[in-house]
Amino acid sequence: MANEFLSPGIDQAASDKIVSILQNRLAQEEEASLILKHAHWNVAGPSFIGVHEMIDPEVDAVRNMADETAERIATLGGSAEGTPESIISNRTWSEFKLMGRQNTQDYLKALVDYYSDFIVAERKAYEELDPIDVISSNIMQDHVQELEHFNWFMNSHLIEEQAHA
Repeated sequence: MANEFLSPGIDQAASDKIVSILQNRLAQEEEASLILKHAHWNVAGPSFIGVHEMIDPEVDAVRNMADETAERIATLGGSAEGTPESIISNRTWSEFKLMGRQNTQDYLKALVDYYSDFIVAERKAYEELDPIDVISSNIMQDHVQELEHFNWFMNSHLIEEQAHA
């Protein structure tokens, strides 16, 4: 009897590889939503309200990305791991080091750096996925588009802040 959770047209070996790639992406998407919320709570300074309000929709967007990735994992017969331990065990990216209340400039610079790594990792994932599962690749491409959009917002805010300094 065929695995009822295996997507038609994808064999078990391919499914296992896809799930592994997606699990790594899920871990960073989960972490990113936590980091964004951390920044949302702790930004301070003259641009506080603008940055504070700019971050909330991105938290929701990244949480939606994680949900979409987790559901794709389940579609492929895998089990999505969203625990703190899975974030740590899947980490292949640099940790976000900024803690506590900091000015908006410092948080935005740290988030831009984090997003650079995040976007590169999502791009790498869709490049690896494309030859074996165009659906998963397209999901990652959509995520990159959203992440680049927010990265543009953060960079634009930094430029505006520097112009007023």
